[in-house]
Formats: sequence, C-alpha cells, structure tokens
Amino acid sequence: MSTVTLPTAQRGGLLKTFDEIGVFIWRNLAHIPRVPERLLDVTVQPIMFVLLFGYIFGSAIDVEGGNYREFLMAGIFIQTLAFQSMTTAVGVFNDFSEAVIDRFRALPISRISILVGRAVASLIEGFLGIVVMAVCGLIVGWAPHGSFPETLAALGIMIYFAFAMICLGTLLGLLVRSVGTAQTIGFVLIFPLSFASNAFVPIDNMPWVVRFITDWSPITPVVEALRELFGNPNPIPANAPWPLQNAIEASLLWCTVLTVIGLGLAVWRYGARSRS
Repeated sequence: MSTVTLPTAQRGGLLKTFDEIGVFIWRNLAHIPRVPERLLDVTVQPIMFVLLFGYIFGSAIDVEGGNYREFLMAGIFIQTLAFQSMTTAVGVFNDFSEAVIDRFRALPISRISILVGRAVASLIEGFLGIVVMAVCGLIVGWAPHGSFPETLAALGIMIYFAFAMICLGTLLGLLVRSVGTAQTIGFVLIFPLSFASNAFVPIDNMPWVVRFITDWSPITPVVEALRELFGNPNPIPANAPWPLQNAIEASLLWCTVLTVIGLGLAVWRYGARSRS
C-alpha cells in the first residue's frame, strides 16, 4: 500500500479539504503503474466494442443520414463510462475491506475528501478511456462534424455523465458486502440500461414497452446529445418524447440528479459506517 502524506499546515477549512482531496487523488492514481490491468476497462474493452459492434452490427444495420460506425460511437462512449461505476464500486469496497479507511478515520480530515478523491481519480481514468475510444473511432471512420465549441460541449457532457456514474459506483461500494456483489449489481443495472437505449440501434422499430423504457432511460438523452453535438447520424422519431426532443437539457438534468443522489447518499453512508 502506498504511503499517504496528509497536509500538515493549518489552513482554512475549504483549502484544507482541497489539499486532502488532492492527496487522495494522487493515492488512487499511484496504484496504476503497479497494477496497470486496472485500466483494461477503459482501454482494451472500448476498443473491442468499437471493432465488434462497428463491423458486425455495421454490416446489418442501416442508419438514416449516415453510416453505422458514426452512429455507434456516442453509444460506445456512454456505455464505457457507465461501466466506470463498477470499477469505482470495487475500489471503494476494497478500501473498506482492507481497513484502509479505518486508518483514515483516525486522522483529522474531512470525510468527503476521501470519497471525492476516489471519484476524481476514477474520472481521470475515464478521461483516458475517452481518448482511447476517440482515437479508435477515428481509425474506423468516425469523426465529430460539429463546431469546436459543440465538440467541447460534448466532451463536457461525457465528463459530467462519467462523474455521475462514479458517484453511484461509490455509493454501491459502500453498500455491498463483497466484490462479487458489487460487480453483479453493477452489471445487472448497467448492462440492460445500455442496451435498452438508443446506444447501439435506432429506436423506431422497437416494441412499445421497450420503446417506452428507452425513451425515458437516463442513457438515451445523453447518447442523443452527443450525436447532436458531434453532428453524427441522429435519427429521431417524429413522435419522440421530451427527453429526445431536448436531449442536451435532459442529459444535464439526468446527470445532476444522479450526481446529487449518488454523492449525497455516499457521504451519508460513509458517515453511518464511520459511526458504527
């Protein structure tokens, strides 16, 4: 386990908390050179998805207004970032099971700094995944066609969505009793959400029950917003509900709700475990 040196200077409460967060970000990232396989889910996995879906589904699915690989990339971005919640949950659980957190509790630090440090470190890993996916997408024929500000806005939405999912993963890691449970629950929640959406296929011909779930899924408007901002193929049914007609607003709303719920309950749960 790496050695953590916490700030010793007596500073204001807010500045001290930021110092502590920076230390915990470094602590979580310092493990990567020794355990590089931690990055498999944001490097190798998205490359596999881009190639498999792009060339297998792409040979069978026609997308109105463009080619399937450009349609696909927004879905791959969001699915990979959603699965970050599982990695975060496992990391948080391991910290508690190995009694690392018990040592931190004895120190005069803010309890939120531990959780935020873990979340931001996971976000940095997720950003690496975005870069890897973007390069892979460019190789197979994807490209952003929107303006530079629109492309930056799409990147901002991806980062915000990743942070929301990491907050939920932090909460999950504080609730479960084993690594296997964290992985199972994460997979059971994320896998159907990502496929019951517009991430990989157009939604026009879905059965009405699946279409209703898809229309109001938190993943659907985020994917739709990315396609809109990137200028990629973006078929929207004429009778699409509000989340699809206002994808950017709906995606920001969903990300805010998920962040508030995940981070708020994670801080509460961490406090409850600290008192027990």
